[in-house]
Amino acid sequence: MNLKGRSFLKLKDFTSEEIKYLIELSADLKAKKKKGAAHDVFKGKNIALIFEKTSTRTRCSFEVAAYDLGMHVTYLDPSGSQIGKKESIADTARVLGRMFDGIEYRGFGQEIVEELAKHAGVPVWNGLTNEFHPTQMIADMLTVQEKFGHLEGIKFVYMGDARYNMGNSLMVACAKLGMDFVACTSRKYFPEQPLVDYCKEVAAETGASITLTEDVQEGTKDADVIYTDVWVSMGEPDEVWEERIRELTPYQVNQAVMENAKESAVFMHCLPAFHDLKTTIGQQIHQKFGLTEMEVTDEVFEGSQSVVFDEAENRMHSIKAIMYATL
Repeated sequence: MNLKGRSFLKLKDFTSEEIKYLIELSADLKAKKKKGAAHDVFKGKNIALIFEKTSTRTRCSFEVAAYDLGMHVTYLDPSGSQIGKKESIADTARVLGRMFDGIEYRGFGQEIVEELAKHAGVPVWNGLTNEFHPTQMIADMLTVQEKFGHLEGIKFVYMGDARYNMGNSLMVACAKLGMDFVACTSRKYFPEQPLVDYCKEVAAETGASITLTEDVQEGTKDADVIYTDVWVSMGEPDEVWEERIRELTPYQVNQAVMENAKESAVFMHCLPAFHDLKTTIGQQIHQKFGLTEMEVTDEVFEGSQSVVFDEAENRMHSIKAIMYATL
């Protein structure tokens, strides 16, 4: 499997076999790290991390993975570059491509990371856009494979707002990998129809299935994986909280949902999660709306079926695999 020189922008660009390869490579590199086996094969290489949206897991994953591989890292925060402001995306890409061996972008529209990749001349990796979050997918699927020993036939249920990067990406990943994807939410929050149609075409070839339902009981029945994310995405205005809370509270992941799933089911979340009042936003929401938890209850988040911290760790192993394969 040769992915050298490829950018990693969205899973739609990759075959099922290529995605499976990245998952297996992630597991291999994870095993090497656990054994303390050196794999600093990219000494002398340099990568740039462009973050127009900040992140704990994505930044730390890229930096630790790069250091493990022997690379140097330059981090550009939202004020650290002129991208799109004083310098066009194309010009920025051509400058950075002369200095770095790979570029990560985390920010807004998918068209930005696509434009970077078009002009950089080196691999570009999507750390998150409004539409897709592909590095998270490799970590998530590695986690599912670790817990169940296989991916094909897994019933994977996503609850909450399925219109953006997480719902979109999980639906594509499940379609590509022969899994049964369910978006369980209000009809208003279903993924856009063109992407649903694409995923159904892929599913017809892989044995996967795509289901959109507003019925929590039916949607989560006998699920292997229950997955959720915050109800308001980064960059959205605070005014949308009231609407999301009103419309998505019926799709909160709670103990009743987990009991309706299989006994062996796991709970997943890409983090951060609003499951208690130990965050500034959690406190603000509590003061304004009286809630002590939102998309997931603390009971589920801290419960024995939760694998969220295995999943978070796997971000680093999977990002390392993506960089390793494409460099």
